[in-house]
Amino acid sequence: MERLLAADEVIKSPGIPEKAPAVMAIREKGIPVISEMEFASRYMGRAKTICITGSNGKTTTTSLIYKIMREAGMNVSLGGNIGESFAYSVATAEYDWYVLELSSFQLDGMYRFKADVAVLMNITPDHLDRYDYKFQNYIDSKMRIIRNQNTRSAFVYSADDEVIAAELPKYDLPMRQLPFAAKCAVASSSGDAFLTEDGEFTTRVGKKSLTIDVSKLKIKGLHNSYNSMAAALATLAAGVEPEQVAESIYDFSPVEHRLEPAGERDGVEWINDSKATNVDSVWYALESMTRPVVWIAGGTDKGNDYEPLKPFARQKVKALICMGVDNEKLLKEFTGVVPTIVSTSSLEEAMQSAQRLSESGDTVLLSPACASFDLFKSYEHRGKLFKEWVVENVLKK
Repeated sequence: MERLLAADEVIKSPGIPEKAPAVMAIREKGIPVISEMEFASRYMGRAKTICITGSNGKTTTTSLIYKIMREAGMNVSLGGNIGESFAYSVATAEYDWYVLELSSFQLDGMYRFKADVAVLMNITPDHLDRYDYKFQNYIDSKMRIIRNQNTRSAFVYSADDEVIAAELPKYDLPMRQLPFAAKCAVASSSGDAFLTEDGEFTTRVGKKSLTIDVSKLKIKGLHNSYNSMAAALATLAAGVEPEQVAESIYDFSPVEHRLEPAGERDGVEWINDSKATNVDSVWYALESMTRPVVWIAGGTDKGNDYEPLKPFARQKVKALICMGVDNEKLLKEFTGVVPTIVSTSSLEEAMQSAQRLSESGDTVLLSPACASFDLFKSYEHRGKLFKEWVVENVLKK
């Protein structure tokens, strides 16, 4: 503590909460606390950034943007919340572009940092335990993505998201605005993207445009149409040619742990959606399901409101398997909504229940809606163990 309190400035890991005693002591002394993003940006020279945030879809969109940029021959690095540390990339090589996935916690420590292209996928309740259980605090954090943007910057955002729509009038928006939508009429003089009822989306930035046939994408579901529209807008804004953008989007495969097929046997498909750590992610997962679902959910609840999931649960879920140390909230919320509910306290117990309750034509979906820290090290660890169990106990038998 003596050394910390003697510092001119402190770079805080995003995983350390503001209420940690060390952080409170540093704040009390008036020492500036910044994120690694803020620190590293001071040393990136003339390089530019594409920064992606949102409650859901960030990793898929970030990965897709990076793929498009790289395949277009650009000198680009992937970092932030995925890939390498931004600071490590800046310190060890020179890039023209940095594609950065940013969590709300990373945004909280950014002050002078500017995103040349900012991408805001959506804002739905998440991590409320870190924001005093006040949704507005979390919203304010996400909106920091447009901080310091100017007339040379671009802002890609969901025009369908009601929370974003309510926030935009509060801000001075000098940058090029590039909205994308599937549900509402959208138009911007700078450019936009819109999904039609015919299953195509057209993306335009300035004089450049492209049209994508959603049925030909390797990534399925409405959420992936949003992800693809956002990636197309961001990369066109960064100067990639439309033909290259389309080619890379058609070639893009699902991100690990996000609606990732884990195998199929005897007519039952197993899907690993371990990255779905909040209600909105699970909403999109259930929305994309076309077969009866045996749904595995649970973990560390972050202040979830499960009400939005109930219509899909009634319509599509034949059995809910609760997998966590404390399943009380899930049991209470879905009793009377889902015909069969089973409470388990380990992966092994949950998987055995799923195998017993599923039959030919069903989908077993791991889509937890919760953090993983009660039984696992991370959502990656949870997803990895799920896939390994499927291989050993389903596919090999």
